[in-house]
Amino acid sequence: MNLKNKNISPIKTNSWIKLQEHFKEIKNISLKNFFLENKNRFDQFNVQFNKLLFDFSKNRINKKTINILSNLAIECKLEEYIYKMFSGEKINETENRSVLHTALRNFDKNKKIFINGVNIMEDIYFTIEKMKIFSEKIRNGIWKGYTNKPIKNIVNVGIGGSHIGPMMVVEALKSYSNKNLNIHFISNIDGSSLYYLFNKIDLDTTIFIISSKTFTTEETITNFKSILNFFIKKTKNKKFIKKHFIATTSNKKEAIKFGIPEKNIFLFGDWVGGRYSVWNAVGLSICLYIGFENFYSFLKGAYEIDLHFKNEKIEKNIPILLALIGIWNINFLKINNHLILPYNQSLQYFILYIQQLEMESNGKSVNRNGIKINYSTCPIIWGGLGNDSQHSFYQFLYQGTISSSFDFIIYIKDKYKELENHNKILFSNFLSQTRSLAFGNQKEEIIQELIIELKKKKYVNFLFPHKIIKGNKPSNSIILEELSPITLGNLMAIYEHKIFVQSIIWNIFAFDQWGVELGKKNSKKILLDLYKKNEINCYDSSTNNLINFYKKIFN
Repeated sequence: MNLKNKNISPIKTNSWIKLQEHFKEIKNISLKNFFLENKNRFDQFNVQFNKLLFDFSKNRINKKTINILSNLAIECKLEEYIYKMFSGEKINETENRSVLHTALRNFDKNKKIFINGVNIMEDIYFTIEKMKIFSEKIRNGIWKGYTNKPIKNIVNVGIGGSHIGPMMVVEALKSYSNKNLNIHFISNIDGSSLYYLFNKIDLDTTIFIISSKTFTTEETITNFKSILNFFIKKTKNKKFIKKHFIATTSNKKEAIKFGIPEKNIFLFGDWVGGRYSVWNAVGLSICLYIGFENFYSFLKGAYEIDLHFKNEKIEKNIPILLALIGIWNINFLKINNHLILPYNQSLQYFILYIQQLEMESNGKSVNRNGIKINYSTCPIIWGGLGNDSQHSFYQFLYQGTISSSFDFIIYIKDKYKELENHNKILFSNFLSQTRSLAFGNQKEEIIQELIIELKKKKYVNFLFPHKIIKGNKPSNSIILEELSPITLGNLMAIYEHKIFVQSIIWNIFAFDQWGVELGKKNSKKILLDLYKKNEINCYDSSTNNLINFYKKIFN
């Protein structure tokens, strides 16, 4: 293995040293002063891409900050790694795999990408065409259930990337849905999920999409087995499986073992990470719900950002800028708490999606050479719907003791003209919060307010410190003209590439998740012990006693 190019520790680059020096120069300059000193600040710190505006002017940066951060990306060979990813080199080295979710949405029909001598683009186009044909059969009522009725319910059974991504996109684009179809998502192996599902659906008008890359994922296969047993018990005929069960996987043999016919299996390669797999077969539930043309537009939106990411200069490249600003906030301003705050109800699951995408990718503490690192990588990612959260945890953001940075996200146009006043109130709240977190309040304003409110000056000194909002909280604003399949594809691809850029600069692998694998391994061992009748005494005292407590209650 050639370690030469990977052994680029960011803290040993010239740019990192310059950023440390630069931080000392501007650490005491507030956002308020940045704006006072530069009346054209917004013009210098925003990028527009089609129907998307990225405003990063409310960050504690100046032109010099961006220049040095750009040089850091160059020193860390970012351009070289972008080329490697798109061309199919095996940059996921711990698993010896390529990273080619971008190939799933490639619109260049002349593009060929070879893995082990096979042009994978042919398989990708085959799967997309198969999805088109199948979705049209379902949506047009041609595909019938075992009682010859058209399908009305879609149940997506998966977990992680096979669940969160499709669920998020379906919720975001439900205004594009086929009103004759209902969609349900099952991920948790808590039996109540299936109990309530079985009471909501009619089996003869339902298809189940079992989505698992390996087709061995414990939660997904456990749910699948229970659904399959329930189905066979009710229908009393295994032959009906072919009318109601679909698989999306990279392990065709395992799916066939469970009785799913080959024609019902939609394949994707092992070079697609689960959390990046929504763009092809794993997106089948999306394709069925919003229709193939809309799904195709969704892919196109991501492809547009792929081209932007590959070809645009750093100073106008949205994913790279978003990544570099994150590195500045995390590694130099020491802000390890980042919130995703969408203001539209349709984007309520976007927080979960980014949380998984980012924390499972970049939650690492060893570099690509296996050496423990001594700088911060992925921050804590959390958030909530902006307007609701203003009445929940925003108090903590304004006056709490832990620093935070933010991505505020909103789309402007909606389809409900009769509720236009709601739209304006929503946008005013969006702007108010970004401004208030950035600039806080003025001493004079507080005193004047208190005098007016109380009309008794003796209370001013007591209440004054409780009213202080210092501001100076960095944020990005991402504004979409509208939420459509294309703009959602844009937005999701921006974050995918942002995470990749940060992994390269931090010198970590973004496409494995060995911590998750350890949890799975331990779970299997404990499960075997739960079935044993005797008391358990082979773990630590806590685990032993908790297992034995469970056995006592359960039995």
